[in-house]
Amino acid sequence: MQLISKEDELRQLLKNKESIGFVPTMGALHEGHLSLIKKADSENQTVVVSIFVNPIQFNNPEDLTNYPRTLQNDLKLITTISNSIIIFTPSEKDIFEGRDKKKIFDFNGIESQMEGAFRPGHFSGVATIVEILLDIVQPNKAYFGEKDFQQLQIIKALATQLQLQTEIIGCPILREKNGLAMSSRNERLSQVGRNNASVIYQTLLHAKEAFASQDIPEIKHTVTEFFKNLDGFNLEYFEISDEKTLLPHQTKKDNTTYRAFIAVETENIRLIDNVSLI
Repeated sequence: MQLISKEDELRQLLKNKESIGFVPTMGALHEGHLSLIKKADSENQTVVVSIFVNPIQFNNPEDLTNYPRTLQNDLKLITTISNSIIIFTPSEKDIFEGRDKKKIFDFNGIESQMEGAFRPGHFSGVATIVEILLDIVQPNKAYFGEKDFQQLQIIKALATQLQLQTEIIGCPILREKNGLAMSSRNERLSQVGRNNASVIYQTLLHAKEAFASQDIPEIKHTVTEFFKNLDGFNLEYFEISDEKTLLPHQTKKDNTTYRAFIAVETENIRLIDNVSLI
């Protein structure tokens, strides 16, 4: 394991490396993160994992304060995959010194849907840090989980806008035994809350089953009414959207791939998930 905190040192180390795979994270690693690292390790000669809690993507200061920081455990987990992985742990000062701390991006409206509507400025913060990290690492491939599907689409758009040579690769959602999408936020739930949160994935599965025979407004009404009558859960949004544009649809169109997206708050923890409706 090579633990590096300075940008110049990392750039020098990667200078003559070929086939670099990159997994950017905010730490608090779980099996979902490890699946990305394993895929990167299987497809590249050199793998870089960054651990940086990005302050500019949090629109809620309390969320930033409560975000779990578990560096020592993260390092142990990474070494179970390989001892040759390079781990980049920059400080906030090093990352932003001499750079714009929060750029404004235009991704043709996909940044304004769903998460963008409920978390103002979130995707500008995400895109800013991803652009910085991709510039530092210069990877051939970068790996992101599909749990944050909207984020994945935005990063693909970012790579296209910047004409980057990096291939952005989306990786499947890993789930807990009860179907709950793996997330660092799950650690903040009580055991009861974690068990009950399986209802989120079950809702998506019901929507997927209904999609074959029901209209979109009918499915959305059913989901909305279900959560209105469910104690302990607050539905922020449920959308059925075009996978490419992320625009919500009210009617089904031919030659369009749809995905269902959901955001729910329980025990003051915000959880998101999505499924393809193919």
